[in-house]
Amino acid sequence: MTKADRPDTVTIAGARQLTGSIRTPGDKSISHRALLIGALAHGTSTVRGLSDGDDVMRTAAAVAALGATVGGIGGTVVIGGGRDRLHEAGEIHCANSGTGMRLLAGVAAGLPWTTTLSGDESLSARPMDRIAEPLVAMGASVEGRGPTLLPPLVVGGGHLHAIDWTPSMASAQVKSAILFAGLDATGETIVRERVATRAHTEEMLAAAGAEISVEAWGTGRLVRLRASELRPLDLDIPGDPSQAAFWLVAACLVPGASVVVERVYAGQERVGFMAVLERMGASVSVGPATDGAADLSARHSTLRGTDVEAAEIPSLDEVPILAVAAAAADGTTTFRDVGELTVKETDRLAATIALVEAIGGLARADGDDLVIEGSGSPATSLVRFHGRGDHRLAMAAMVAALAGADGGSIGGVASVDTSYRGFLDDLVALAGPGAWSPADAGDAT
Repeated sequence: MTKADRPDTVTIAGARQLTGSIRTPGDKSISHRALLIGALAHGTSTVRGLSDGDDVMRTAAAVAALGATVGGIGGTVVIGGGRDRLHEAGEIHCANSGTGMRLLAGVAAGLPWTTTLSGDESLSARPMDRIAEPLVAMGASVEGRGPTLLPPLVVGGGHLHAIDWTPSMASAQVKSAILFAGLDATGETIVRERVATRAHTEEMLAAAGAEISVEAWGTGRLVRLRASELRPLDLDIPGDPSQAAFWLVAACLVPGASVVVERVYAGQERVGFMAVLERMGASVSVGPATDGAADLSARHSTLRGTDVEAAEIPSLDEVPILAVAAAAADGTTTFRDVGELTVKETDRLAATIALVEAIGGLARADGDDLVIEGSGSPATSLVRFHGRGDHRLAMAAMVAALAGADGGSIGGVASVDTSYRGFLDDLVALAGPGAWSPADAGDAT
């Protein structure tokens, strides 16, 4: 289905059968990094399974603007890179991609010219001070709007020196920005994580020949990197676990459901939501891993509330869909230290509370915690919800409607293209024809 064919508001048929197996798009986080490493590496990188979501396509356009060549989007992607190819690009528009902007800022810090990184209205309201602070400490200049450095960002790069940095909070994006800059810094760049975040950047830089090492540091991780020339990648990108979570929670909630999501990236920082679901009483399993990927499966289950630590899902990407599970669970679920949700694509904390209330649960913010009182069952009346321009909220709402007795009308579905263009197609593959239909925009609130 093309973007032009996809309505922005859809009606989801409730109480559907949900069975079968699917593959989610290539992991979005790995896809961003594959493009950036391919652009920096001298030679030709070959990447299979690259995500075709809008966010990743923005990063592909960004590296092309910098002088790399990118061919074959949608199948096997070939990236022609090397620092001798790269040149000043002026302004690079990142649209809604916070990951793209933050990682590109790290790359731009190592390039001997000025790069401007802009975004859409949503991204332009997201603070960038957490990446600017370490990059400035390394010798780059980073300018933005106001004290939190809202985009557009103007990054002046070159002549960097290494730092020893402990991020103030868990963030794979901050770590990655520092490491990309560290590829051009004199000395040894060190990042100390109190909580281990997704390790894609470290793993992929090592595969590209960087002088990098990783070791345990308390309950977290310490990464050391020296200036390195990169060699091209030859990479198969596994499925995105954050996208798989939508179908696995759906399987837990829909009576008689049984779903397998094949070949999903199985790194421990990315599949923590599976342990959360298991603790809630879900019948879920992670199959044997091959080349870092595994099949994830789930069946209909009766859920109970639990406590969820932010360290279990460090990116917090799965909070909206786990909140749908919590709303249908018996008892109280508390997501601890999730205040960072307020500065996502929207105020994702407030929007998640609104979604839980739309499906019959009770939710509130308690400082940085999200507390949900579950109803003990999926929604029993028509779900009406608008995703507020946030792809994860829109997909979570569609899952909630699918599990509900009367289905629902969900608006803002176009935002799903940010990460998962084929979501509605996969919905039909699992739930059958008639699982969704176009709806009038006034049906969603």
